[in-house]
Amino acid sequence: MEISAKHVKELREKTGAGMMDCKNALVEAKGDMEQAIVILRKKGLASAQKKASRIAAEGIVGQYIHSGGKLGVLVEVNCETDFAARSAEFQALVKDIAMHIAAQNPLYVKREDVPAQVLEKEKEIYKEQARGSGKPEHIIDKIAEGKLESFYEMACLYDQKFVKDPAITVKDLINNLVGKIGENIQVRRFARFKTGEGLEKRSTDLAGDVAAALGE
Repeated sequence: MEISAKHVKELREKTGAGMMDCKNALVEAKGDMEQAIVILRKKGLASAQKKASRIAAEGIVGQYIHSGGKLGVLVEVNCETDFAARSAEFQALVKDIAMHIAAQNPLYVKREDVPAQVLEKEKEIYKEQARGSGKPEHIIDKIAEGKLESFYEMACLYDQKFVKDPAITVKDLINNLVGKIGENIQVRRFARFKTGEGLEKRSTDLAGDVAAALGE
């Protein structure tokens, strides 16, 4: 259904959630404002956006080493206080994020981290694909923008479906804990290591092994 910019703005003012999150909540709620607020609150988004500007300088560096020591991840996840960083819920979140990175191999933390030249290259590929399939020129840009969403879902940690629960994204997973503990939580950086990566050798699907180990 069509959701007006006016309703999206109204929901954002009431909840502090991001524009796209508000629009998606209104679509899911079929335009019902109160139901959309409930949806955002359940995802932790109603409060997460307001907390996102607060300094998160505490936190921990988590790790995940896959069975056999062939694949490993280091990830820095920040919060606002050492008290929160030492909590069982926060440490469980960091462990889940590290396992997810091992399994899904994101390239960036957030979509804002994708270099402009990478986005331009992707857009050009999508445009050429659209032209090659005979799409009218006046809708090619729109098609390319739509396909960029799929690129973000593949390449960006926050936009990926959480490997242990594909009904939510990693961003949703983080925001759920933001709503519980009342602190800003941010993934700052990560590194994923795979033995022999880049070398000529018989390939093994370690990422698939991790996903299988997580019950996927």
